[in-house]
Amino acid sequence: MSCTVIQNAIVFTVDAQNTIYPNGIVVLRDDRIIAVGDETLTLPPNVTRTIDVQGRMALIPGLIDTHSHSSLLRGVTENMQLLDWLPRYQLEHRALTEEDAYYAAMLCYLESLRGGTTCIVDMYRHLHRCADAAGTLGLRINLVPYAADMPDKDFFETLDSTRKLIESRHLSQQGRVRVWVGLEHLFYCSKEMFATARAFSQEYGVRIHTHSSEQNEEVEAVVQHFGKRPIDLFHEYGILSDKTAIAHCVWVNEDEIKRLADTGTSVAHCPTSNAKLAGGIAPILEMQRAGITVGLGTDGNISNNNLDMFEEMKFASLLQKVHRYDAAALPAPDTLRMATIDGAKLLGLDDEIGSIEVGKKADLVLVDIWQPNMMPIVWDHGNTNVLWNLVYSARGSNVHTVFVDGKMVVQAGRSTQVNESDVLEAVQRQTIDHLKRREPFKSTLTPVVVGAS
Repeated sequence: MSCTVIQNAIVFTVDAQNTIYPNGIVVLRDDRIIAVGDETLTLPPNVTRTIDVQGRMALIPGLIDTHSHSSLLRGVTENMQLLDWLPRYQLEHRALTEEDAYYAAMLCYLESLRGGTTCIVDMYRHLHRCADAAGTLGLRINLVPYAADMPDKDFFETLDSTRKLIESRHLSQQGRVRVWVGLEHLFYCSKEMFATARAFSQEYGVRIHTHSSEQNEEVEAVVQHFGKRPIDLFHEYGILSDKTAIAHCVWVNEDEIKRLADTGTSVAHCPTSNAKLAGGIAPILEMQRAGITVGLGTDGNISNNNLDMFEEMKFASLLQKVHRYDAAALPAPDTLRMATIDGAKLLGLDDEIGSIEVGKKADLVLVDIWQPNMMPIVWDHGNTNVLWNLVYSARGSNVHTVFVDGKMVVQAGRSTQVNESDVLEAVQRQTIDHLKRREPFKSTLTPVVVGAS
């Protein structure tokens, strides 16, 4: 058995007390954390590797991206509101092949891991190939098939393909791969599909994920067509529960917040994407006060343009501050929890990941704080500016080392599992080919609302 000691790190445990160890030691045995403490900790006799960071790195739990969409594309669909953006985004799915999906996942998962994200909820297609990519890179992944059953949305996944994915990939790769039931949008999925999704969730013990209430015009269109607000429809369709996570929820009212809280439904907050698509600012503090678990998500490179969860933390906090004219709103400790343990709760994995505690999986990130954007390091009666700088100053490029399941998958900012140059060359070739195949579909854009029932 392997035994790794990380010592002289500033350890942010993100446990229930937000314990910080200024000269911390964390001991890993195989895929688990077996000891956490300070310099007085007695080390086991069978240490096989020691990593002494000499006080120049912070150790944090692996960051968790609770809502993302892999893509080969970024910077190609810009300056559009959501309802105008979606039909153009869907051009990718209309031309998407299994190989496209694999290289999109390789690109996105590599970027995420290098930025300290160890676990992702990826809503995409041909997800068996995304599982392959996650396996190659060593990422922990939650696969959510983009499924729809309306006649004009036949370029998405189906519940049949979802069942096959669950049966073939759920809990594969030593449990690092999990499969959820995914529902694209209220306009894309029939009432019967929601019922089947609920049945699948119960039959296989898997979770449900969808997105909603991202833009005010979207909510108004749902109300006009269905006669109810989106969260009320989800409740009528029976999918709200402690096994369901809904992305965005920007335009939810007090009654909907209460309904989400009462059913135990979680929310994946995507602040950068919501801002970039001019969707709005989600009522995060109201949700948290109601008892809703809120995680952070990037929404993917196609709508966010990067997958940096450090940037996501900063943006989430700043949006709440400026929206409320309150500089104390959503402070750094709370934001770091959103990106770690709260994300783990959303996944139903908070007993396994999301904090640095004995018995948990060794999903860990060493952040190089001996860098111009993170200096100086200050201590004041046990408190440190490093916590605030992790949220407001750090970038994904500050990440030095990443462990997933106790395995070092990033070292000195580079993947230990692949030749990154070869991956990027392959991604570029695949993208050029994909764009050629995508071109003919531009003349047949399908609006969001057409064909809903």
